[in-house]
Amino acid sequence: MTPAARISAAIEVLADLAARRRPAADALKDWGLAHRFAGSGDRAAIAGLVYDTLRRRASSAHVMGGEEPRALVLGMLAVMRGLGVEAIAALADGSRFAPAPLSEAERARLADPTLGGAPPFVRGDYPQWLHASLRHVFGEDVVAEGAALAARAPLDLRVNTLKGEAEAVKAELAHLDPSPGRFSPLALRIVLDAEGKAPPVSSEPAFLRGEVEVQDEGSQIAAILARPLPGTQVLDLCAGAGGKTLEFAALMDNKGQIYAYDSDIRRLKPLHERIARAGVRNVQVRSPRGAEHVLADLEGKMDLVLVDAPCTGTGTWRRNPDAKWRVRPGALAQRTAEQAKILEDAAHYVRPGGRLAYVTCSLLDEENGAQVRALLNKREDFHPVPPSENVLALGASGGPLAEAALTSREGLLMTPRRTGTDGFFVSVLKRAG
Repeated sequence: MTPAARISAAIEVLADLAARRRPAADALKDWGLAHRFAGSGDRAAIAGLVYDTLRRRASSAHVMGGEEPRALVLGMLAVMRGLGVEAIAALADGSRFAPAPLSEAERARLADPTLGGAPPFVRGDYPQWLHASLRHVFGEDVVAEGAALAARAPLDLRVNTLKGEAEAVKAELAHLDPSPGRFSPLALRIVLDAEGKAPPVSSEPAFLRGEVEVQDEGSQIAAILARPLPGTQVLDLCAGAGGKTLEFAALMDNKGQIYAYDSDIRRLKPLHERIARAGVRNVQVRSPRGAEHVLADLEGKMDLVLVDAPCTGTGTWRRNPDAKWRVRPGALAQRTAEQAKILEDAAHYVRPGGRLAYVTCSLLDEENGAQVRALLNKREDFHPVPPSENVLALGASGGPLAEAALTSREGLLMTPRRTGTDGFFVSVLKRAG
């Protein structure tokens, strides 16, 4: 496919999204099935165009004066990919499979794609209804934080120390040009190509042998700050596919016991295969079984309980830009209600003197500090561990992380702009002995 044909395809996919309001991945998959002539490179390039357009949807619409799929893609080419009006006109020239030629109005707008005078939510490319919540957290930096969330995310890997060593794995993956993480000693970072295409890491021998896992550095840091110690009893209460469960096992050197649970048995399915590949031996998966209380025997006995809470995912907008525009106020209300209940339940499993780690991939105080404050008001036997103390688990990089992140009495907030990671909130609470 020509570059112009790929742009036409991206416009077609975005039109499907507008009509059917579904995840971009589903629309892209259906497009690929209906256009089997498109090769893997074409599909990846089209996906890159679609996701870049979603990342910069608000600013692209502002530049073009409309939210039609064509307008959004043309605007994105200017505001994100930096193409001039003549370069865009060469792609939209009306030739076979290319978009129709630019109108005079489109030319005029693309000739001056500035955002001067645009509202903060446009310059920061985030939903207008979330402006008050984001400004509450970031103040005058809200536009800069939003813009960082509208950029592409790198590909982060976690070295599995049960199977390999960081330097050896880095050397084996040298053809991907990985660099060490900024804060996590387990992280390797791979910058994506110009079109945002990630290398097929899951086909690498090091991945197949279980020496690396795909995991954002912020997620890695969150697990380290929870401090799962070798020989202890740990409950991962919202384990999902098990990313932090596997990291816990490595941090614990397979010593002690980890109980991995999730209320949705479907989310646990990948964990079993991942446990085997990673060489993990200290994880017991407990699946929900109807009304049976499968965790009853753990109440009051856990040294550490991790709540990797379901949330709006505002911190992962770089990786899931379509979710940014699909989230609604009702979803936030639903998530905060779920989080409050999960946190209250989790506290029952913590032994006296044990710890409760609360983690979200959200930037919103409603899902972060407010939830911790609410729990502390109900459970006077818990108190927050100061972030300045908690970051010591990272060793030498702990101090720099504390300086880069936003810290509060309740916990620590990482963001793409401040820490180069996805957005993660980490709070560690200790129960009185």
